[in-house]
Amino acid sequence: MSCPLQESSGNISCSKQLLSSDRLQIVLNMYQYLHSIWTDSVCDACLNSNGTAPSVDTVIFQKMLNDSLNCFDRYSKYPDHGNRSDLCIKCKTSYNNLTKWYNKMADTQSIMCIDIVDAMNLTRQLWSKTYNCTVPCSDTVPVIAVSTFLLFLPVIFYLSTYLHSEQKKMKLMEPKRLKPCSSAAHIEDRPS
Repeated sequence: MSCPLQESSGNISCSKQLLSSDRLQIVLNMYQYLHSIWTDSVCDACLNSNGTAPSVDTVIFQKMLNDSLNCFDRYSKYPDHGNRSDLCIKCKTSYNNLTKWYNKMADTQSIMCIDIVDAMNLTRQLWSKTYNCTVPCSDTVPVIAVSTFLLFLPVIFYLSTYLHSEQKKMKLMEPKRLKPCSSAAHIEDRPS
């Protein structure tokens, strides 16, 4: 089977002829499937503008990721896990640097390559779930303060309305028709 090198009028290009040469077009379907995975995963975002090598951001991220994972491997041999473990203390700097770099990349890039997103998700899962290391959130004090204030707001409201409202004394209504009579009380006392 001969393939013309260039497509001219009436000729089919060599690539099209090879991709669709069999009845099931397995090669063409496989090519389209792999192309859709590449496109959906936004793999071009990990490459430089020429598409020939990883971008500078990707290389820096990979180096920081490797530093963090190597640190995890080095200190994961010790059975103690938790915020006070050697792993959490010694690897905190590399993990925080990786997280800051990832957040910087997420802020500057509109879309991120799925390889970087997956690597960061797995690293965060290792850090928090596997090794039980946590990074204290700096927002906890204001959140607790606002929550406490909102919790006591109804109590303050009802207490202030009670204190600032006029209290009315309950008055008993006296019947207008039946007037108290001293003789009616003595009727029962009389002997029959």
